[in-house]
Amino acid sequence: MKPSGRKVCFMTGASGKLGSEIALSIAGQGYSVCFTWHSSEEKASLLLEKIRWISPESSMIQCNVSKTGEILNAFAVFRGLYDRLDLLVASASNFYKTTLPDVSEEEWDSLVDTNLKGTFFTMQEAVKIMRHQSFLSRIITMSDISAGLVWQNFAPYTVSKAGVQHLTRIFAKKYAPGILVNSIAPGTFTINPDKEVDAEDEMIGKIPLRRYGDPLDIIRTIIFLLENDYITGQVINVDGGRLLQ
Repeated sequence: MKPSGRKVCFMTGASGKLGSEIALSIAGQGYSVCFTWHSSEEKASLLLEKIRWISPESSMIQCNVSKTGEILNAFAVFRGLYDRLDLLVASASNFYKTTLPDVSEEEWDSLVDTNLKGTFFTMQEAVKIMRHQSFLSRIITMSDISAGLVWQNFAPYTVSKAGVQHLTRIFAKKYAPGILVNSIAPGTFTINPDKEVDAEDEMIGKIPLRRYGDPLDIIRTIIFLLENDYITGQVINVDGGRLLQ
């Protein structure tokens, strides 16, 4: 199956609530969407069914992005299905609390391998396709505002997201002008586990716009980046002003 003229997006991390809404919105922008799934084939199949109502040439590929070999295999399958790559959305991510000084090597590897190593090798495989194309293509990474904060109980996670932001700048400089590379850093979309409080008002009080983020806030930012061809190497914080604290 090779779409004729239709734009194509490769996406990781589409199975979660935010990821699935992003995938559907990208399909709505006229893209065929090829997304990876890791552990829940049923959930992925339901998402693919929804996407295909909008974009019939979409597909899914099983891939654990913490394993480089699986990323390489996913792109080999992708190349057999599509003849172009217009957009990469690298959003696969692990997130959980890790308390110093008892972080295990297994926890470190789980978080850093998925969030940072997986993002790097996904980006690297994508540019191998994109750099030979005659049209402008885009990479959007999903990072986190925690990359610029000090969350004492989330060290491997925040380090991985800081790395993603730095990779974004490196790839943007290396592959300009043909590939635009930017990152979106969401703020608080749910209660942050780093703050062990029962009252949501305490967390909302830290956000100048006085509300949690909504998936639509991220989707609008993605659409903005898809429509703009003079932005690269940027981290866009979608956080309601939380970094102003």
